[in-house]
Amino acid sequence: MVDLAQAAVFAALIAVLGLTPAIGIAGPVPITLQTLGVMLAGAVLGPKKGTLAVAIFMILAIAGLPILSGGRTGWVSLNSPTGGYFIGFLPGVLLIGLLTAWMMPRYNIVLGIIINLVGGAIVIYVFGIALQMIRTDAGLWALITANAPFLWGDTAKAVIAALVAGPVHRGRPGLIAPLLRSKSA
Repeated sequence: MVDLAQAAVFAALIAVLGLTPAIGIAGPVPITLQTLGVMLAGAVLGPKKGTLAVAIFMILAIAGLPILSGGRTGWVSLNSPTGGYFIGFLPGVLLIGLLTAWMMPRYNIVLGIIINLVGGAIVIYVFGIALQMIRTDAGLWALITANAPFLWGDTAKAVIAALVAGPVHRGRPGLIAPLLRSKSA
């Protein structure tokens, strides 16, 4: 029951972060804070609860709640060039959670930033760019170039998530169970 409550709180956090107005730059993909929520869910809750939190959020959005940035629903997002980024939330949070759990109890801010960038930016970008390539006539290089300005904001989000997760794990050392490692690791 505690796992579900924690996941629900983070699903709500991701939804609240979607209430902030999207910042439009060149192209159809706006800057939003929801990826910060995805990073926080994985970095604080780990793979199981973090993925559950994002799944709850995504189910609510697909069910029609206007909780995506700009008041959009999941169906609207999935049927737009930005749908791949939305889809990428799940594998992104899972990877962040797995890597964070794997680093326990050696988790630190620098590792957290790297983990958050890999799962919360690179993985989400891969899904976002892939769907944009399918839905538009844009080529891979053009889309990579179009996504480059987002890296600054995503780096800031990765830093914030790591700065939050570090003290949480020091204060609640058992919140994420470490993944088993071989003796050589």
